[in-house]
Amino acid sequence: MPIDPRLERAETIPSAWYFDPVILEAEYRSVFAPSWQFAGVEEDVAEPGMFFTTEVAGEPVVVTRGRDGRIRALSNVCRHRAGPVATGCGKRMSFQCGYHGWSYGLDGRLLAMPEFDGVENFRKEDHPLPSFDLEQWGSLLFIRVDPAGPPFEQFVGELAGRLAHRSFAGYRRAHRKEWTLDCNWKVYVDNYLEGYHIPIVHPSLHAELDYANYRTETARWYSIQHSPIRNPVRLRPDPSGSNNEAEYYWLFPNLMLNVYPDNFSTNLILPLGAGRTLTVFEWFFLDPEAPGVAKSVEETVRYSDEIQIEDITICEAVQRGLRSRTYDRGRYSVRRENGVHHFHALLSEWLGE
Repeated sequence: MPIDPRLERAETIPSAWYFDPVILEAEYRSVFAPSWQFAGVEEDVAEPGMFFTTEVAGEPVVVTRGRDGRIRALSNVCRHRAGPVATGCGKRMSFQCGYHGWSYGLDGRLLAMPEFDGVENFRKEDHPLPSFDLEQWGSLLFIRVDPAGPPFEQFVGELAGRLAHRSFAGYRRAHRKEWTLDCNWKVYVDNYLEGYHIPIVHPSLHAELDYANYRTETARWYSIQHSPIRNPVRLRPDPSGSNNEAEYYWLFPNLMLNVYPDNFSTNLILPLGAGRTLTVFEWFFLDPEAPGVAKSVEETVRYSDEIQIEDITICEAVQRGLRSRTYDRGRYSVRRENGVHHFHALLSEWLGE
C-alpha cells in the first residue's frame, strides 16, 4: 500500500503488515535480501583462517579471512547435500562439512570429496561455495545476498560522511547482548525512529535529553535523530564540552547506531517470525581493557538494559493492540514522527507497493 509522501496527510502502514506471515516472506525476499545487512566486525576475522557463521536474510553464511588476507562471505551450505560447512566461530585453514566431510578452502574452492570415486561428469572446480557481496565500513562488515539492491557506496556512503566528524579509530567491542521480543520487527523499528514516546516511556532518559530540541533528519536510506545532552547523570558527557549530543542513526531497514560522546553501539533487528523479533546489541569503546573503562562499560550496559526493558514492554503491548479489530491505520505527528513516515515509505517502495 503506497504511503502518501505528504506527512501531514499520510496514514501508517496497515496493521496486518505487522502479523501477516505472507508479508514477512515478502520482506525477506524484497527488503532484507537486496539491502546491505550488518553481519559482524573486522576483529572477528582479524587473521587468516578466522571465521564466524551467521544468517543473512535467511541465508546461512560463513565469513572468513583467506590466506590472501581478503575477507569473504561464503555460503554455509555444502554443494553435496546442503550440510553446514562451518559452525560457530574460530580459526581453521579449511572448512569441512559436518554431514559427509566434503572440504573447502578459505576462498570457497572445493578441495576434497571422500569416497566420491566413480561419479561421472563431475569436476570439483565447478562446485565452489557460492559467495555473497561483502563490504566494509570502518570496522563494520555488511553483506548483500541479492545483488539487485543499490551499490554499497550509494547505500552507506553518505551516512559514512555524516559520521566523519566522529573518530572511531581504536574502538573495539566491549560487550554483546541479545534480547527476544514478542512483536514484529517493524514495531521495534517504528519505536526506535521517534522520540515522541520518550517523555512517557523513558522518564530517566527524558530527564537527560533536551527534548525541546530533539529533531530527526531523513535522507535516502537513513535517518538521524539528534538531541543535546542536557542534564547528564547516566549519560557521560564529553569532558571537553565540545560534543555533548546523543545521535541515533538508522540505516534501512534494520540497523541502529547509537552514538554518545564516549562510546557507540549497534542494534541489529532480526525477525524470528511474524510476531517474534531478535535484537542484538553490541557496545564499542576506545581501549575497553584500559583502567576505568570497564566500569563505564558496565554502567552503559546497565542503563541500556533499563531503556530496553521499557521498550520491550511498550512494543509487546503495541503488537497486541495491532491485532485489535478496532485498529488498522494511524496518523503521524508532523513534529515528531517524520522518521517513522520515512521508514514506512521506504518499506512500501521496496515491497513494490
